[in-house]
Amino acid sequence: MLEARRLQLSGLLSRSAEVPDAARMGSHRQPQSERSAGCGIEVLPQASLEELQRIEAALTRLRDGSYGYCRICGDDMGDDWLDQRPASPFCKSCAL
Repeated sequence: MLEARRLQLSGLLSRSAEVPDAARMGSHRQPQSERSAGCGIEVLPQASLEELQRIEAALTRLRDGSYGYCRICGDDMGDDWLDQRPASPFCKSCAL
């Protein structure tokens, strides 16, 4: 699941980087992500970049054997929590 989402986000970020700002703006309109956020910054690519970084960190933990254990308390996070938030570095208790 993490790998699939990583590939999806990588493609989204690549497409975003390839499209010049003027092309995304159209004649006088803001990009969809800016209009929906109601501000002058492009929220979706930044949020996607942050999610991609969380996924990369989770994949690193998976490779080194620490995936599924809270980075704060060290407890096992549990399958239900990881099913809902597979890239989370923290258990439910520490995340709150």
